[in-house]
Amino acid sequence: MFTADSSSVAFATSALLHILTSASQFRLHDIPTMTSRILCFFTFTFFTLSVLRAQSTQPPFSCDSSNPSTKDYPFCETTLPISQRARDLVSRLTLDEKISQLVNSAPPIPRLGIPGYEWWSEALHGVANAGPGIHFNGNIKGATSFPQVILTAASFDAYQWYRIGQAIGKEARALYNAGQATGMTFWAPNINIFRDPRWGRGQETPGEDPLVTGRYAASFVKGVQGDSFEGGKIKGHLQASACCKHFTAYDLDNWKGINRFVFDARVTMQDLADTYQPPFKSCVEQGRASGLMCAYNRVNGVPSCADYNLLSKTARAQWGFRGYITSDCDAVSIIYDDQGYAKSPEDAVVDVLKAGLWYWLPLLLLGKNYSILDPFNLIGPPVKREPVGMDVNCGSYLLKHAKVAVEQKKLSESDIDKALHNLFSVRMRLGLFNGHPEGQLFGNIGPDQVCSQEHQILALEAARNGIVLLKNSARLLPLSKSKTKSLAVIGPNANSGQMLLGNYAGPPCRFVTPLQALQSYIKQTVYHPACDTVQCSSASVDSAVDVAQGADHVVLMMGLDQTQEREELDRTDLLLPGKQQELIIAVAKAAKNPVVLVLFSGGPVDISFAKNDKNIGSILWAGYPGEGGAVALAEIIFGDHNPGGRLPVTWYPQEFVKVPMTDMRMRPETSSGYPGRTYRFYKGQTVFEFGYGISYSKYSYELTAVSQNTLYLNQSSTMHIINNLDSVRSTLISELGTEFCEQNKCRARIGVKNHGEMAGKHPVLLFARQEKHGNGRPRKQLIGFQSVILGAGERAEIEFEVSPCEHLSRANEDGLLVMEEGRHFLVVEGDEYPISVVV
Repeated sequence: MFTADSSSVAFATSALLHILTSASQFRLHDIPTMTSRILCFFTFTFFTLSVLRAQSTQPPFSCDSSNPSTKDYPFCETTLPISQRARDLVSRLTLDEKISQLVNSAPPIPRLGIPGYEWWSEALHGVANAGPGIHFNGNIKGATSFPQVILTAASFDAYQWYRIGQAIGKEARALYNAGQATGMTFWAPNINIFRDPRWGRGQETPGEDPLVTGRYAASFVKGVQGDSFEGGKIKGHLQASACCKHFTAYDLDNWKGINRFVFDARVTMQDLADTYQPPFKSCVEQGRASGLMCAYNRVNGVPSCADYNLLSKTARAQWGFRGYITSDCDAVSIIYDDQGYAKSPEDAVVDVLKAGLWYWLPLLLLGKNYSILDPFNLIGPPVKREPVGMDVNCGSYLLKHAKVAVEQKKLSESDIDKALHNLFSVRMRLGLFNGHPEGQLFGNIGPDQVCSQEHQILALEAARNGIVLLKNSARLLPLSKSKTKSLAVIGPNANSGQMLLGNYAGPPCRFVTPLQALQSYIKQTVYHPACDTVQCSSASVDSAVDVAQGADHVVLMMGLDQTQEREELDRTDLLLPGKQQELIIAVAKAAKNPVVLVLFSGGPVDISFAKNDKNIGSILWAGYPGEGGAVALAEIIFGDHNPGGRLPVTWYPQEFVKVPMTDMRMRPETSSGYPGRTYRFYKGQTVFEFGYGISYSKYSYELTAVSQNTLYLNQSSTMHIINNLDSVRSTLISELGTEFCEQNKCRARIGVKNHGEMAGKHPVLLFARQEKHGNGRPRKQLIGFQSVILGAGERAEIEFEVSPCEHLSRANEDGLLVMEEGRHFLVVEGDEYPISVVV
């Protein structure tokens, strides 16, 4: 229940106001008069406060077994199915109470003993106070801050991603148990494709590849929610609730006057099928996420939060999503206020709660002839559909306008009930209607789980495994700890702790700046910022050169920070800000030895000049490496860790900025010179390719065995052979059938050897490509990845499962998966193995 502190007073005041203002909405079976309602309220409050515990660390919960007025409600009976409990609870609410629960800051319902609930909490790479559901003003002052997601993804280690999610979920539950959380629904991960290198929020994502992003989503979600890595452990119970966002094709914030609130992403069915949607499909089907967030933008003219096909047909019906759908903050209001999609505020409310039912009305009217508008059956028969869309509004728009929509008979109370069933079901899965959490599942997770030694070591390990070595001429790195007598550390990012965290970060357990970490290795370390800020509009080049000339080695700490890239701030170019490049070149030229350049950034930077400068011996990309990042970086520079990270995004040259950020096409167009996007389709020059990363060790690879080299697509009376524009025949995967796809899975065995003198953790990436190029086919696509730990000189073999229906197929122009005849190749580094598909 609640504690006799300021929060209890706030609860009581809010509850009384709620009773007074909603008196006319009580049902006949509720308390019959205003006087008796008020008396009942004070009796309830007095009784409640009399049994409260003295400490102010009580978590909010419902169904207190010591409260005789609420304990016997069926919605409190834990032996009943959650769906039945949720229906019972919703049936007891007045219309005003129902509407009040449709917003992120849901108020208490005192007469049922239900405390307020905050749906908005953040945990992108650690539990954060970026949303109102978490606060750090109690006994717990901070939480483990893991590397920003883009760097974590560079490890290509799905089990590590799971462990990070697991740690975040535990710390979230510990904060709730300590009374420092008013909600357990966390709006993470961000699994949009990092399509354009200028996107300010690309740092929050796992990168540009749909497979990597989908695997990250499923692994992280399972960890947060308390599931096993393999899945299937939690049986409906949630340690914390994860929410995959932003559904869908959202990857532009504010570019040249076009903002995310009005942007209409024009996306082909082909690109939706093989790029934008797969991460969300994995999040739902493999991760079993309990939350989805619909995005601000429109997709092909329809606001994401009002898109029936997206929310109801795809997520709920096709993928089997069983959870709640929230809007991004104020995404409902913009449907009317900014986009003009709805004709009135009430229509906007109807559009989201029914997910654009009116958009599909022509199909309903056509009945059996719906295929006239849906020739490829992308939507499916509409007559059996029940409108179920978004459930909760981050903001107040539903609170303001839903009742009028009901009064205008545009919205029925049953439409609201469907949303509430989803919302209260998730809260019940979190155990918030099971009485006091002590003695319950997850109730024993205490404050000692927050910032534990285990979690801080994991944060350090994640930074170590993510940092990418981009250049190492003449094996400059690692620097010798014994021979390096003096060190110069230069640059605006050298002595910043906050920069390490990235965005959506809470207070960390601790952090060490890069300068401090390097000073722990070399006592005679001289520091010079050279620029006042990362913007570096003016640079103290001469004094920085003087410092560099007096040291054995120089480490330059350059790059970006949140003043250059973040939510609502996309970049306009790919170069280093201000005079950073000028500074780097001057210092490198003056230094006694080739310098080490460290770049902090979320998005790619065109550093072609440094790549080709002989005075710059080594380049490291450190992303935003979190609270353990500075230590990890120093360990790599001085050889206590062998770097093994690989870039999860393509690094484009500056000329790529000629491509409009608003162009959502993935595939190149030769006639217009459009180069395409990401390693799968881009045909231009790169600074560094997706998956690039070197090590202090050299590794060799060998595809030693593949259990199948020919695949026969046996024709049947029901199988249709499609002739493509370039005369390559193909078959729909849906027509091959599950049995065929399962029977034709095969194993690929790869030998990996470490030829270096240091042990190392090394990600192995397996790609597939077709012999035939063009016509929308990917140049290559990642089909699997694993990390292997090898000692100096050690060799090991790893296996990948290859599923031809998944890995040797592609999306056609209608967004349908097909398998094409001809030769396909499995590719690992320079080694290839052919598999022939015969029709």
